[in-house]
Amino acid sequence: MNVKVYNQDGVEVGSVELKPEIFEIEPNEAIVHQYIVNFQAMQRQGNASTRTRKDISGGGKKPWRQKGTGRARAGSIRSPLWHGGGTVFGPHPRWYGSKFPRKMKRLALKSVLSDKARSEKIKVLEAIKLEEIKTKAVLNILAKLNLADKKCLILDEGKNEMMVLSCRNLKKVKYGRAAKVNGYDMLNADYILFTKAGLDKAQEVF
Repeated sequence: MNVKVYNQDGVEVGSVELKPEIFEIEPNEAIVHQYIVNFQAMQRQGNASTRTRKDISGGGKKPWRQKGTGRARAGSIRSPLWHGGGTVFGPHPRWYGSKFPRKMKRLALKSVLSDKARSEKIKVLEAIKLEEIKTKAVLNILAKLNLADKKCLILDEGKNEMMVLSCRNLKKVKYGRAAKVNGYDMLNADYILFTKAGLDKAQEVF
């Protein structure tokens, strides 16, 4: 499968071939679903915490004697039955994620890339070079590629601080490194915009 390569002015300057073992496989929806569920679970902070009766101060003394008062027997004012008492089976800090096999993760990412390629939702840019940190410059590049009103994931290779800072205020644009991309961001984007260096790195890694 060949994809056209554009420059920053939106002019076609060539084409590049996508590796069929990455961009032309039959997508495995079940694996993609498992990957997304696991990915979202990994994003949870898991720091919700409640206090059980052992974590609450006081309550060492029996409130009243066992018999003869006419009231229900009680052993502690910190009982879960009492106001201000401990919580039963409440949440505690924990890790919600789980280990996800590397081969399954790789298959999920390839499935998403193949689906995007089949839907012609992948574009390739020769390179991205900004003269200064400017959000408008990024918007101009996307407008020339007819991506101005689309959710776009830009994947590059290496550190590009100017691009990071220029994209951070754009709600529909996300910029990242191709080698560290996750399936959730790819699936969430309408279009994936690779730089040529980013595409080469992605094909090398995957």
